Amino acid sequence: MLNLERLRTLDALARHGSVSGAAEALHVTTSAVSQQMGKLEREVDQQLLAKNGRGVRLTDAGRLLAEHAARILSQVELARSDLEAHRGQVVGELAVAAFPTAARGLFPTALAALRAQHPALRVRSSELEPENGVAGVVRGDLDLAVVLDWYNKPMPLPDGLVKAPLLDDPADVALPVAHRLAGRDEVDLGEFADDEWITWGEGEFCHEWLMFTLRSRGIEPLIGHRAAETHTQLNLVAAGLGVCIAPLLGRHPVPEGVLMVPLKQRARRHVYAVWRADADRRPSIRAAVQALRGAAAVIS
Repeated sequence: MLNLERLRTLDALARHGSVSGAAEALHVTTSAVSQQMGKLEREVDQQLLAKNGRGVRLTDAGRLLAEHAARILSQVELARSDLEAHRGQVVGELAVAAFPTAARGLFPTALAALRAQHPALRVRSSELEPENGVAGVVRGDLDLAVVLDWYNKPMPLPDGLVKAPLLDDPADVALPVAHRLAGRDEVDLGEFADDEWITWGEGEFCHEWLMFTLRSRGIEPLIGHRAAETHTQLNLVAAGLGVCIAPLLGRHPVPEGVLMVPLKQRARRHVYAVWRADADRRPSIRAAVQALRGAAAVIS
């Protein structure tokens, strides 16, 4: 009899390509991963891992069993989903994540509504950047993630995920009140060729979008400061240290000394929820999406 947790460990190894990556995804130690794999090898009486330099790789038998493990785990999730749907009750646990401004702008209202309407459901929430949220759903660490892409830069989703739109989030340029363009009704990105930008962290999806968008306008961005939080960015703008893109979601209250000016390009983020297709019938996920849409409707 194959042990489900050991198959989950093998699946994590196949997905992440290393013992440390699997351990991080499963929230266990590397020693625990090695022990589980050793037990699984004894169960199937075949070698599943081989040394590869300082790491390991799956043998042919390991890759074969990992393919079966992925299908088995998907079927287990599908069975769980069907049983919840058959019972028709919103109960159990739900692990959700959102990028920071969505966590700030949507989670308080949505999670409070879920608690009031479905007291038997326990929700655990966290902040994660969009790519990490998607990866968490794919791995099975998360049941649902709130993610985004931009009007001119979509974020590709892996196969096997379902998504539901929550809102279109308009973005303005945040300017210091003394900025030369602060009195305008709207501005063009091309007018900021000489301005310092306050942006997100290197490699983050929104930062990459900003670089892509400015460069497509023939502007090589001058990066003055980086900050993950919208309100940190806005306080830097208020201090006269640069300009930033400020989406509507999660930006209020706007600090004194900052003006929001719309872009002629009408920049928008598309915010949506994603979850695994094999969990599509779970009432808890459907309830969470409904609560998130309710919270989004208040904003939009």
